[in-house]
Amino acid sequence: MVTAGLAVLAGIAGLLLALAVLWPLRARGRAGFLVACLSIGLASASLYLLVGDPRAAQEPAAPSLAELRDGVQALEQALEREPQRADGWVLLGRSRGELGQLDAAAAAYSRAAALAPDDAGVLVEAAQARAQADPEKHFDDRALGWLQHALQVQPDAERAAWLLGIALRQRGRDAEAVAVWSALLPRLQPGAAAALQQQLVIARAAAGAKAPAASSGALQENATPLLSIGIALPPGFDPAQWPQGAALFVLARAPGGPPMPVAVRRYPLQALPASVTLSDADSPMPTQPLSSHAQVEVLARLSRTGTASHAEGDLESAPVTVQLPQRSELKLQLR
Repeated sequence: MVTAGLAVLAGIAGLLLALAVLWPLRARGRAGFLVACLSIGLASASLYLLVGDPRAAQEPAAPSLAELRDGVQALEQALEREPQRADGWVLLGRSRGELGQLDAAAAAYSRAAALAPDDAGVLVEAAQARAQADPEKHFDDRALGWLQHALQVQPDAERAAWLLGIALRQRGRDAEAVAVWSALLPRLQPGAAAALQQQLVIARAAAGAKAPAASSGALQENATPLLSIGIALPPGFDPAQWPQGAALFVLARAPGGPPMPVAVRRYPLQALPASVTLSDADSPMPTQPLSSHAQVEVLARLSRTGTASHAEGDLESAPVTVQLPQRSELKLQLR
């Protein structure tokens, strides 16, 4: 019934179109004019009945899970015929990942990486898939090797650098992670750079705030102390009452700016210093060294968790704003 009605509408539309197009010819003969118009209208209706389908105007429905699985099966069959197609294995890996089949996705990406060992994009996806398949989301040695090689063949591969930093931090190689991320930072957009800066601060702190050799060239040129800070502990302070992982952070940040420090030092509970110096070598962001600031806000925090983030139970000094370079020693009292 619906199809017949639409056929009538198609015929009417054809008739109206014929009237508009053939109207100038009516003077040559009314009978011929009417026959031509009716013929076009009937032809339109007949053509619709032959090939028309009202469902063609509807948006296609999203494929079902069964259809996705059928597509994966068809792709696997195609790869059996052409197993040397690296792009096919990449597509299979993505499809398996979308189906939540992480082990199968990692296996497919491994095949792609073997076929395209110098394709940075493939290596990065393979490494990430391998980590996602791991219960602890750990980048194993093979994934680490893929990421390192991806940066060798494409030094500006941002995703490779980001994931490599994570893989290095998982191994406790924080100084190396800082070197990789410090090289990446200037190339990022502001939003991504801000997120990476926070991770750099944490990585630098975990590395003991020592600038790695691979990234310290420019900073070492101005390693002269710009700040000398004396740290006073509360009266009766007993280290035995604190967790073994506690740590002291001494940091400088831009007054009124973001919370990320422009210089930071970290000391374990077992080696709390009486005084600390800060220089460009302690800057977690090479693009914003301590010496680039005329004024900084300085504070010290004894963290119970050993992380740079403030937590309940920490001891902290009041922040003090000073001019750089600071000529005399600044005194900070932990409370």
